[in-house]
Amino acid sequence: MSVFEIKLNQWLHDQLAVEKNLRRREILQKEIGHGTKEFLRTIWYPAIGNFNHLYAEWEVRDYGNRCRYLDLAYMPGGARGCIEIHGYRSHARDIESWRFKDLCKKQAHLVLGDWLFLPVAYLSIEEEPEVIRQMVLSFVGKFVSMSTHHSLSWIEAETLRFARGAIRPFRSDELALHLNRSTRQTRRILDKLVEMNVLIVHNEQQRYRTYQVVNFDHKSENKAVFTEFVDTNDH
Repeated sequence: MSVFEIKLNQWLHDQLAVEKNLRRREILQKEIGHGTKEFLRTIWYPAIGNFNHLYAEWEVRDYGNRCRYLDLAYMPGGARGCIEIHGYRSHARDIESWRFKDLCKKQAHLVLGDWLFLPVAYLSIEEEPEVIRQMVLSFVGKFVSMSTHHSLSWIEAETLRFARGAIRPFRSDELALHLNRSTRQTRRILDKLVEMNVLIVHNEQQRYRTYQVVNFDHKSENKAVFTEFVDTNDH
């Protein structure tokens, strides 16, 4: 059994151990969907390295008090993020009209309920995993509190915020434009953050060097988001 399989089984076991909602327990006792498992195997675990704050088949209620189940909920410190895996056959080509409308309503309720929503096509997991991993890093980065870096100056903190919001490795000239600073000043900032192990150099070529954020600190906490689209689980 691979390290991923061991971690995945422990993650599911831990959720079952504390789950009091009978409906969600029944779902978790069955094997999670193939698309969700492949996303975790190919995208999430290689990019993030753990399953902290991540929940499978999370139950919520929409504005009509109807139970909805999210493929994956990411909730560090009570914040709310949703990841849904969309298969091509079931969600695009052959989907029935009522199911398509219901899917749109589900996603709309999530967005209106202040969930940060990340849809992922199963075909993209297979065909462009590096792109989806970078999107996941940016998604997770939106939940990471800047307060964990008290030693950073405002311009260093803004550089880190910019890096966390980027959906791909970025160049120093892109950051310079954002900060309204010279390329030389920007490179000094980047070099310092690399020395602090906050950023890493993604491309070592001197002329076209690119940067990205080091794996995130999942121990940081954000304020909970209170919405009308409420959780029905009691943890």
